[in-house]
Amino acid sequence: MWLLYLYRQAGQKKETMEYHDALRYLYGLIDYEKRRIENYTPREFKLERVEQFLEKLGNPHHSYPTLHIAGTKGKGSVSAMLASIARAAGLRTALYISPHLHTYRERIQIDGEPIARETLADLVAEVRPAVEGVEGLTLFEVTTGIAFLYFARQHVDIGVIEVGLGGRLDATNVITPEVSIITSLSLDHTRLLGNTLAEIAREKGGIIKPGVPVVSAPQKPEAMAVLEAIAAERAAPLTVVGQDWAWEALQHDLERQTITVRRTHAPSAFDGVYTLSLLGDFQQENATVAIATAAGLYENGLAWATPAAVHDGLAQTQWPGRMEILQREPPVVIDCAHNPYSAETLAHSLKTWFPDTRWLLVFGASSDKDVSHVLEALLPLCERVWVTRSYHPRSSAPEALAAHCAALGKQADIMPEPSHALAAALEHLKPGLGVITTGSVFLVADVRAAWAHQKGLSLPLGDWDDEPW
Repeated sequence: MWLLYLYRQAGQKKETMEYHDALRYLYGLIDYEKRRIENYTPREFKLERVEQFLEKLGNPHHSYPTLHIAGTKGKGSVSAMLASIARAAGLRTALYISPHLHTYRERIQIDGEPIARETLADLVAEVRPAVEGVEGLTLFEVTTGIAFLYFARQHVDIGVIEVGLGGRLDATNVITPEVSIITSLSLDHTRLLGNTLAEIAREKGGIIKPGVPVVSAPQKPEAMAVLEAIAAERAAPLTVVGQDWAWEALQHDLERQTITVRRTHAPSAFDGVYTLSLLGDFQQENATVAIATAAGLYENGLAWATPAAVHDGLAQTQWPGRMEILQREPPVVIDCAHNPYSAETLAHSLKTWFPDTRWLLVFGASSDKDVSHVLEALLPLCERVWVTRSYHPRSSAPEALAAHCAALGKQADIMPEPSHALAAALEHLKPGLGVITTGSVFLVADVRAAWAHQKGLSLPLGDWDDEPW
């Protein structure tokens, strides 16, 4: 099917499109990232629709092996780690992620390089007839198809595919991976995915395929019970980090951390000490999930997933905006924590990495988040708070965020523009105080860009209409 599609394309006149026109076309599709989703059901999220679209493209996702990652927290980090491990092994490695920080092109990467503007524009023009031939395709579904097509065209050796939302009904769930990976589950998107961990686990566990190995991060008992039941029903061998694999923190500084990892029931070639380039207590768990995944691949005959590749890959992983230190002294830190659990883990990591520091908080959040419980985790560490809003249309109004702070006994300064909020916080820096920006991926992107502009640094920033909200 894939070869037939290539043959047909070779005989057709190619349409052309400018990059910005391609972005406008994509953003003109149904976009559940910027508008409220009323229902998360097969009526709105139809995998049959995605399969029909991909069939028109020649089913490109069948032409290379994949790893599939779902979860509430850590799925992006684990995806970045696994992609780095594959690159360290010498594989031409695709990575599909969402959301992005600075440009939409970051979502579609090969060997760490975002898809080129011209290439994305050409692919949008090429698939447009197929898009218009399938009723109701969303922005995410079309982007997923474009990513799969691009990866096939580039002859990648492996694709690391991060779930967008949930798992069971996600557009990426058309693949049959080498391994399904489920990172830490907690309450998020509860209006859509369910109000209990069991309901959320049922949605995330939807990526488990018959006979395909599964690796899970440690989970609360009610979530683990659901994942175990799904894996058993589908005869999918289940490896659980925290049970089958254990880790222990060793040393850390502001550049790296080391952990020791071992398989609990029998010695493994992957037992040993690992250096992690990513900081934060939560990355220890994520790294162990990546190690357990690689060990399973290696033991199932995929020779590239060697201990040496895992060591090198984890030491070289880059994942901006996650416990990222922009300045060491006084510290300036950004992190994409956006739900209560991720805020709690961030707070714990700040205490570990900066034990003598109090914080100046620059905070923004999406309007559909559990803002009060996020702030409950962060405010005890903070001397002062500036609330702001990112460019994203779902961003909560700063006045509403200030009201949440007031209800928790903390006065907040309202600063609608993120760059101004950052500047105000930086003016108050002194020994013993640091700046932490968190609450939203979109806010972190804004602040990271403002910091880069202030310092004259280069970032992969998009043009003015990369985000035409």
